[in-house]
Amino acid sequence: MSLTLIKNAQIVNEGTIFEGDVLIDGNYIVDIDTSISSKSSDTLVIDAEGNFLLPGVIDDQVHFREPGLTHKATIESESKAAIAGGITSFIEMPNTKPQATTQKILEEKFEIASKSSYANYSFMFGGTNDNLEELLKTNPKNVAGIKLFLGASTGNMLVDNEAVLEKIFSSTKLLIAVHCEDETTIKNNLAKYLEEYGEDIPMEMHPKIRSEEACYLSSSKAIELAKKTGARLHVFHLSTEKETHLFTNKIPLEKKQITAEVCVHHLTFTDKDYASKGSFIKWNPAIKTENDRNGLWKALLDDRIDVIATDHAPHTLIEKQQVYTKAPSGGPLVQHALPVMLKAYRNDKISIEKIVEKMCHNPAKLFKIEKRGFIKKGYYADLVLVDISKPWTVTKDNILYKCGWSPFEGTTFYSKITHTFVNGNLVYHNGLFPHNSKGMRLTFNR
Repeated sequence: MSLTLIKNAQIVNEGTIFEGDVLIDGNYIVDIDTSISSKSSDTLVIDAEGNFLLPGVIDDQVHFREPGLTHKATIESESKAAIAGGITSFIEMPNTKPQATTQKILEEKFEIASKSSYANYSFMFGGTNDNLEELLKTNPKNVAGIKLFLGASTGNMLVDNEAVLEKIFSSTKLLIAVHCEDETTIKNNLAKYLEEYGEDIPMEMHPKIRSEEACYLSSSKAIELAKKTGARLHVFHLSTEKETHLFTNKIPLEKKQITAEVCVHHLTFTDKDYASKGSFIKWNPAIKTENDRNGLWKALLDDRIDVIATDHAPHTLIEKQQVYTKAPSGGPLVQHALPVMLKAYRNDKISIEKIVEKMCHNPAKLFKIEKRGFIKKGYYADLVLVDISKPWTVTKDNILYKCGWSPFEGTTFYSKITHTFVNGNLVYHNGLFPHNSKGMRLTFNR
């Protein structure tokens, strides 16, 4: 069935909310109006009265663990969880096994996704201390960008040669996304706490080890280098109030050369939550203080921070239940990120228009993604219907991640995603996955 008509929706797009209808033909949105009549008996008509219709969320930072780490997750399992959470497109990171640091391995990941991904997809090429020649072969039209780890994290792809860093920044016009934590600072902090506690360091020491200083030192250096070289820099997962002052809201996003992202967990939790959540909220960079969380919210709302993402990074329960030094950092988020933000909307922390701006419009603008991120005629029909008044609770039974756990288990949300469309296909409907259509490779207007 190629024609779908969504009627009476509260359409959220480009800073406005208006009641109307959207007609989908094949992969595309072909009409948007206050009232559209069904012209064919074969048309699937969905009455969305009272519900929000949003563009599909674009998550610019996920770790879906395939290839090589598929005991934790697969592209299939996590993209399925993503569409249940209203995420219709994702950009995945290179620290898999093998790492995506050659064009051949990168294309092998695209091939896996073409056969198994429920959502649209792209992958980042991973920069290292010695693969500049390979990095420069990256096609800007069909690869999201370059990922550099300026602090070691899962997979240890640390780029710590300053001459190499400057060469990368000077040599490519592609967007360079960075994980910023200063490795020397972290190592010194860790040595101090190992001496005090041994291997079983209390989890609440995580933000003292991966500290504000470690983050700010690294991100400020990256920004300085971007300004010096003219590189297009995107700083992933800000976690401190101090870092937010490195970014500007004085110019429109389309003209920014240096942009920033915040992740859902840094907007949600604080260091007080380690007592109850333990390693389930152990991420890199670390979740820090209430002052940091408040600062991140302020910068998000005043547009110094441009994008909300997840840094979805699952590990098995067994892995996470180890002592501090052995429990890996990261956790699953794609199924619950939009519900978390909709809960913030319900609590008057953010408008629904601003959520759509930061999770849908801005990732599309920032990466120059073609025909996605907006509800517009001629655009791909990546759409999400949300019942804003439908409470539900996260339980083991409804968690879709392969790892089987969530830091939000036991949390009640008040908005439920009822329908998700990917490229015009209804791929998720009230807990069911009625269409086996696969996602498409994202393309970029550059």
